[in-house]
Amino acid sequence: MVPQEQYKAPPTADGTMKAVRFHGKRDLRYEDIPVQKVGKGQVKLKPSWVGICGSDLHEYMGGPNLCPTTPHPITGDQVPLTFGHEFSGIIEEVGEGVDDYKPGDRVVVQPIIYDGTCGACLEGLINCCYSNGFVGLSGWGGGLSEHVVVPTSTLYHLPDNVSLEVGALVEPLAVGWHAVKISPFKSGDAVLILGGGPIGLSVIQALKVRGCQKIIVSEVSPRRKEYAKQFGAHYVLDPTKDNISAKCRELCDKQGVHVVFDCAGVQAGLDQAVHAVRARGTIVNVAIWEKPCSIFPNDLVFKERRYMGVATYGKGDFQDVIDAISSGKMTPENMVTKKIRLDEVEENGFKVLINDKDNQVKVLVEVGGGW
Repeated sequence: MVPQEQYKAPPTADGTMKAVRFHGKRDLRYEDIPVQKVGKGQVKLKPSWVGICGSDLHEYMGGPNLCPTTPHPITGDQVPLTFGHEFSGIIEEVGEGVDDYKPGDRVVVQPIIYDGTCGACLEGLINCCYSNGFVGLSGWGGGLSEHVVVPTSTLYHLPDNVSLEVGALVEPLAVGWHAVKISPFKSGDAVLILGGGPIGLSVIQALKVRGCQKIIVSEVSPRRKEYAKQFGAHYVLDPTKDNISAKCRELCDKQGVHVVFDCAGVQAGLDQAVHAVRARGTIVNVAIWEKPCSIFPNDLVFKERRYMGVATYGKGDFQDVIDAISSGKMTPENMVTKKIRLDEVEENGFKVLINDKDNQVKVLVEVGGGW
């Protein structure tokens, strides 16, 4: 595996460009920054469409948390940083040694930054790298800019029948895909999903591809409930009105579901999840938590339940999602609820997702547009 640290951006610059930069809590700036020149093994992209992620919102509202405040061990970058890790783009220029990509190619970026040398990486678990980071959160620029330079190890070609707009959805879809893939889910299992946001909807779609026949979703927002049904949920419950654990037992042979996917990351949901899963069932944590939570181990011990964490996506997950979209097994277009421009990211993107969360799923930023 090629260590990514050899691809540190060169110190030279090639003009200036507009970018959305994170400077600290509730401090996003649309400003001019240098355009990096392309180095060996790198390409320069013009981002086309960029999704605003829940991780971006967490950083904006209470960070820096994920964003480094001292030089990142691989990128050497620290706050202020360009945001945007869910994005598609068109290659503008290729560096020395790049022969599998060319200007004009349509691509999506898998934003994991890894060192390629730690124990996790040597086992192929680049998403668990002990020095890991993300393009758009840890350095190397980000999608919310007019140009970005990244190593070819981050790139995946987009087929002709997958638009650049849909390409920006591959990253969150890959999170759901990976969660289902490494979970113990098997055909015939009943599943509960906590949260009907972008990641919850991505898990639904991954489960549908795998033929799940009993998908239960717990969600408060009326609009997100409708999206959950649209994308394939068989039952949609409201945790403010329904006893989730009792309903899951009622719907699943008086035992509960086989697997819970926690895509919400709130204490009340976890409390319900523990009792909604049957004996020897599994709770899969997909969510990023804003603060510590509590769990009573006896609730796991006496029913031999399992609790496992999921870290983004692994090698091959992006390609699997791209193939599923290209083949028509996944049709995620309706996840997009709002489209905005680069110069309105904070007002019409971040603040809308914070203040009108119930009516939004995925906000896309048009940087370069295109098909």
